[in-house]
Amino acid sequence: MKRILKLLVLAAMPLFIFAACGEEDKTTPVSPQKTIAALVSETADLSLLKAAVVRAGLLETLSKEDATFTVFAPTNDAFKAAGLDTEEKIKATPVENLKKIVLFHVLGTKYPASAIPDGTSELSTVNDLKSYVTKNKEGVFVNGVKVTKADIDAKNCVVHLVGKVIMPPAGNIVEAAQANPQLSYLVAAVVRASEGVTNVAKLLSEPGAYTVFAPTNDAFKAAGFATIDAIKAAKPDDLTAILTYHVIAKRVFSSDLTEGMKPEMLNKGMVTITLAGGAKVKGKNNNAPSNITITDVMATNGVVHIIDGVLLP
Repeated sequence: MKRILKLLVLAAMPLFIFAACGEEDKTTPVSPQKTIAALVSETADLSLLKAAVVRAGLLETLSKEDATFTVFAPTNDAFKAAGLDTEEKIKATPVENLKKIVLFHVLGTKYPASAIPDGTSELSTVNDLKSYVTKNKEGVFVNGVKVTKADIDAKNCVVHLVGKVIMPPAGNIVEAAQANPQLSYLVAAVVRASEGVTNVAKLLSEPGAYTVFAPTNDAFKAAGFATIDAIKAAKPDDLTAILTYHVIAKRVFSSDLTEGMKPEMLNKGMVTITLAGGAKVKGKNNNAPSNITITDVMATNGVVHIIDGVLLP
């Protein structure tokens, strides 16, 4: 699964703004007189962020004292978990990729936690991408990622610490799957299913909001599809019945999942969500639930959660 995470983040390697993933002893006290750029430069736990900001050519942008930003800020540990564990790796990342990732963590208006309404709000980042901020009884989340410390003031922004990096969408749901070699069986299933009554590929490429529980290649093999040729030999409408049992017709982040939740899937069946011991999803005819191994992979038309089993309706 570590390989899957690495593949998912290659298109847009994570880089961003702040410290301490909830560990207050690592966080330098913030003076409101400091801009976010100054804060990045002066905080030890932001050294990887600083390297990213400099490499992306955004130091001047984030130094503007007359600007107003909201920054969702991962720490050095977050970058390391995403595979950018050294400044050398950051410097080897294409500038445009870094710039896109950094700016995806920045909103062009100040949003203290108190200004975020209950529920989920669609907001625009400074690079004109859609971001989704949620407030519920568990706290504040951005694109499913929890804010571990809110409302750290700097001169030109408010900073919210988050527990991991937030990756911008690489495309729609189908394109996101195509970009990941560990989802090639899923892509083959979508293509084959689209030869039947329902064009599944077209459906999952259209604007809208979908949530897809995406089985890995190993999950398909365990379900009896030993090869891609086996998928190609399956009846398209049989595959459609399975695939539409992996799709919710709205955007559901990991922060929206609750114990015992039974969301309705696109084929009108239901699955069961459990959270004890790690998030899992179980189909009606599965003997055991599938683990949700990677959450909140952004797509332009929804969100993808990777799972280690195929859901059976």
